[in-house]
Amino acid sequence: MRVSLTLAILAALSAPAYAVEIDGRIDPAEWQGARHVTDFRKVQPLSLEPGSLPTEAWILATPEGLAIAFRNPQPPQVPRTRQRVQRDFEEQVDRVNLMIDYDGDGRTGYNFTVSSTDGIADAVITNENQFNDDWDGNWRHAVSEDEAGWSVEMLIPWYIAPMREGADGKRTVRIYLDRVIGSTGERSAWPGASFTRPRFLSDFAPVEMPQYDQSLLAITPYVSGLYDNVEGSSDFDGGADIFWKPNGQFQLSATINPDFGQVESDDLVVNFDATEIFISDKRPFFTENQGIFEFTTPSDYSQLLYTRRVGGPADDGNGAGDITAAVKLNGSIGATKYGVFAADEADEVGRTFGALRVVRDMSKQNLGAMLTRVDRPFLDRTATVLGVDHNWRPTQRVSVETRLIGSQIDQYGRTVDDTGATMWVNYEMDHGWRQQWLAMHFGNELEINDFGYLQRASTNYLNWQVMRRFTDLPKESRYASKDWRVRISGTDNDHGDRLNRQLRISRESDLRNGSYEYAQININGSGVDDLLTRGNGVVNKPSNFNTYFEFERPRKGDWAWEMESEIFSGGLAGNDKIGYNLRVQPTYFISDAFSVYLGGYVERIPSWLVWQQDNLIGEFREDMLQLDAGMDWTITNKQELRVKLQAIGLDAELQQAYRVAANGDAIATDEAVEDFSVRNLGFQVRYRYELAPLSYLYVVYGRGGFEQEPFAEGADRALRDSLELRNDEQLMVKLSYRFEL
Repeated sequence: MRVSLTLAILAALSAPAYAVEIDGRIDPAEWQGARHVTDFRKVQPLSLEPGSLPTEAWILATPEGLAIAFRNPQPPQVPRTRQRVQRDFEEQVDRVNLMIDYDGDGRTGYNFTVSSTDGIADAVITNENQFNDDWDGNWRHAVSEDEAGWSVEMLIPWYIAPMREGADGKRTVRIYLDRVIGSTGERSAWPGASFTRPRFLSDFAPVEMPQYDQSLLAITPYVSGLYDNVEGSSDFDGGADIFWKPNGQFQLSATINPDFGQVESDDLVVNFDATEIFISDKRPFFTENQGIFEFTTPSDYSQLLYTRRVGGPADDGNGAGDITAAVKLNGSIGATKYGVFAADEADEVGRTFGALRVVRDMSKQNLGAMLTRVDRPFLDRTATVLGVDHNWRPTQRVSVETRLIGSQIDQYGRTVDDTGATMWVNYEMDHGWRQQWLAMHFGNELEINDFGYLQRASTNYLNWQVMRRFTDLPKESRYASKDWRVRISGTDNDHGDRLNRQLRISRESDLRNGSYEYAQININGSGVDDLLTRGNGVVNKPSNFNTYFEFERPRKGDWAWEMESEIFSGGLAGNDKIGYNLRVQPTYFISDAFSVYLGGYVERIPSWLVWQQDNLIGEFREDMLQLDAGMDWTITNKQELRVKLQAIGLDAELQQAYRVAANGDAIATDEAVEDFSVRNLGFQVRYRYELAPLSYLYVVYGRGGFEQEPFAEGADRALRDSLELRNDEQLMVKLSYRFEL
């Protein structure tokens, strides 16, 4: 009883004298007792000098949530960006960021961004510095502006994320605050941490505060209607998402008859390769409380739990899997976090997905394990994958990330198992120097793609990279910083075949006007392609090179620009034939809330290898044109209209057909291989109205199509014809409303 009374008195004394009203106006009486932060240092460029403009922030724990305020002086000589932005924006505008690691263990963080025009973005941070903006949280924010500058207030409720229980009525979290000046791209932060370094979450500042808990039960029912104008049919559906958090140590999410109607438009991809293209997941259920299930490796986009598998293409090839229900829970017991995931698809072809995750955090390291299992009755297949991940920070300069993976596949009475392992070591030196070592091994029979994503197995990879960052550039230089990198790497498959030896030199640069540049050159030694023929032998390929350049200029006046280009060799021609591509996309701002863009992409690959059958391949001269156009209209802070058009025309003219010999040589043949052309279209008009936090009305019209013809007609003709495609044409209306109880 005496302890409870003491804790009650402590909480009362720690609570603010006045409730914080989130109106963007920083009232000193409301923020009495808050921690006051003024030591903002430049982290972009990463010089750690004091920011060019003063910034103040306040941190205050309240029973309603964590309250944060920013005061951002901005004199007239520093232009203010007044561009209106949509949720999860990426535009270079004046903005502030709060990033918080609730458990203080460097495992998972949450980013909350507010622009000077009260636009917002939020994201989950994992693996120290990897941001995923697919997640949307429910939090409060407000902005005010005056002649001297602008101010922001935020309130992040305690139920926003799972968190461990504190001790003695206190909780220690780790916090990072920053401010970005849109006109120059300068980022100043407290503390002086940078997501360009291997260690980011671990460098957040510890802040002790009173422990508060909030419970929440939220139910989000939905109804949707879809009319198919091609089939002349309609479909109506309904269901609900449920979110329950009785305390900080436990959260449960469930979905009943989930609606995964496509309100987001994926970019068009024409893929003739043997590897799968990764596509991120924006479906709300799969982004809520997903951080605990992050298990990645240094291989591009690889992960043990790739949520796009759930409700993905059905095993019988007839459309997508029909999800009946899914549930996800996570929480913590002391220093151990756990997560459980389960989903079930309908009918006899439906799959059953399950995952179990545990993580144990220690002072300088954490250790975790994940077990996944997928039952696929139509294929008589069961896939089980076990992964162990270990992150170790022995010193402030060194970090080591290790992953061990094993898979077991049971299918048609046969069991196949294999393993994989990766290790990634980063060493931060003095004067901007860094080094990195990376080793990866994936066995021939390693299979995680029933529930996860791995671009390819059968890989043995080593690299060493040295980097140096320059931030003390002359004042008259157009560059604010330059980051040079040199990397040597080698890749073999698990049969001992050499796939590649590469020297890479790159430079990443931030300009003083807020623009961004990236340049890279790769020099590749000869090797083999072991995937092209889909298991019918390897193909010997000569040495080649590629150069890449990217430039982004944020809005200046009425225009913003993006450009990227590449010059390369490859295929069977090696360096004898040179290809190129170029993408340019200007955006014109009719007003701060209304912009239109019209961009184009042109590509030529003089020696493009496309598999035909068994060991027969064709060498084509590929020409591709792509049109990107659209408009973004932020009508109000609650309404937006977006139009997006993508059209692709691809022309492939045969140069020579080849049979691949047993030794990997390509032997010319007169066998018939046809020219071909591809047309692809995606067009969407999407209106969104925010009825309340995380409650939306969507009206979406979409049209698209894909066609491949056995003749070449020219990329320009294929592009024009793509605009007439109408394989799909649908109108969808979806209404969802979140009730918090």
